[in-house]
Amino acid sequence: MNEFKGKVALVTGGSSGIGRATAIKFGERGARVVVANRREKEGMETVEMIEKAGGEAMFVQTDVRIAPQVEDMVNQTVKRYGRLDIAFNNAGVGGIMARLIRTTEEVFDEVVNTNFKGVWLSMKYEIPLMLKQGGGVIINNSSTAGVSTAERLSVYSGSKHAVVGISNAAAAEYGKDNIRVVTVCPGWIKTRMTEELRARKDADAFRAGIPLKRWGEPEEVAEMVIWLASDAASFVTGGTFIISGGMNA
Repeated sequence: MNEFKGKVALVTGGSSGIGRATAIKFGERGARVVVANRREKEGMETVEMIEKAGGEAMFVQTDVRIAPQVEDMVNQTVKRYGRLDIAFNNAGVGGIMARLIRTTEEVFDEVVNTNFKGVWLSMKYEIPLMLKQGGGVIINNSSTAGVSTAERLSVYSGSKHAVVGISNAAAAEYGKDNIRVVTVCPGWIKTRMTEELRARKDADAFRAGIPLKRWGEPEEVAEMVIWLASDAASFVTGGTFIISGGMNA
């Protein structure tokens, strides 16, 4: 399938997990892909995987917490490909499980600056380009913790609720400009972020609490992102799309 032929897709946090799976799928389906993340080695590995699958890609080393780097990410995209049709703002961190009063300011800053500020900065520099070219699609990665409560993850949950809020506000602001903005909310997915949980002694009992009785795969989230970015979802903007195996049903 080549439904994204001629289009340019940017994926932040593209070095592993959901970001890598999504970047590869965009490349397989005809998009020219910009892989952006902090870790150069892993980011270049994603580029190589896309190229091996027959796609075209480039890597831009980016810390989404830092405005000049995010601006440069978008500028390099334009310099190489001339436009930006799709942005998957996926970069994020999980933080440390702790009760609210035991969460340090250092952890708060790391989680909020990456998960929320990073999405805000990304849209801040992506949207002007999309306005110039007459439209685009932005998909922001939140979490099921962004639409429900999460004990001992208060700061993480707060940052992900903020992603949902800013995404819906942006959808309302820029719908008239043909820019669609939507949010995906993954549950427990097999990524680096959930390794510790999946290695715990009570992991089997935890997994049993998921209605589908298994962990999700990064590719399953990627398929939702691909659909939301496609013309098949052309009347979809705002709102959240939950991929959780039924945990938030």
